[in-house]
Amino acid sequence: MFMDALKMSLPAEAVLGFVVYMGGAAALFALYALIYTRLTPYNELRLIREGNTPAAVALAGALVGFAIPVASAVSHSISLLDFLLWALIAAVVQLLAFVVVNRCVKGMAERIARQEMASAILLAAVSISIGLLNAACMTPAA
Repeated sequence: MFMDALKMSLPAEAVLGFVVYMGGAAALFALYALIYTRLTPYNELRLIREGNTPAAVALAGALVGFAIPVASAVSHSISLLDFLLWALIAAVVQLLAFVVVNRCVKGMAERIARQEMASAILLAAVSISIGLLNAACMTPAA
């Protein structure tokens, strides 16, 4: 009885879809984190290990800012390829957001290395805001 209910609630194709999309999203998340940490002019992981809270805030904002549109892409995509393309677009937009903020706030890397929280909060807020806009723009039109 329990197994029948379980099979009805979790059909094999639904579980496979979950595994494929979750695996794809996790791989893209890791790839984005790698690219982002190479793009920034400071070593986030080293700074975070040294207790630099602003570096952690900035990186967290970037990761959340990317995860939001990727979640939207998973929800709204019609195929795995569609999902991958939208996630790629989201990554490019998020990376461009970092470049723009980095150019607008002179000395961003040095400020974060000096543990200036204001710069990190601004960067995180822009990253998350762009992520929300990114996700909203991916919603299919009626």
